[in-house]
Amino acid sequence: MNKNSVKLLNFPKITDPRGNLTFLQHSSQIPFEIKRTFWVYDVPGGEVRGGHAFYKQQEVIIALSGSFDVVITKTDGTIEKHSLNRSYYGIYLPALTWRHIENFSTNALSLHISSDFFSKEDYLRDFNDFKAVNHE
Repeated sequence: MNKNSVKLLNFPKITDPRGNLTFLQHSSQIPFEIKRTFWVYDVPGGEVRGGHAFYKQQEVIIALSGSFDVVITKTDGTIEKHSLNRSYYGIYLPALTWRHIENFSTNALSLHISSDFFSKEDYLRDFNDFKAVNHE
């Protein structure tokens, strides 16, 4: 897997009449060692999450329930929108990817799998700083 580009990931879906099952494993499905996981839920209608990039951290985002859009903004201002609405696929975001999440459905639950522990120093929260880092 190219660790420098955003990529949709398909995870195994084991179907069963009693309910389906999907699993994740490092390194055959997640392209980094998992150091942290967190989830976002109860997002009020119209709210936006994210609005940042990371210097080093890589991330996979999965819609465990409901739906939402992951919006990637490139340094030239072009936008890619990825709608997530199934728990058997997710999106891989390499380091230095500007993103925000919007359009959360009622009861949406997003799972975030990270390559690093939380560090406020790893966050790029200003888009102009992000553009400057990407042009160095």
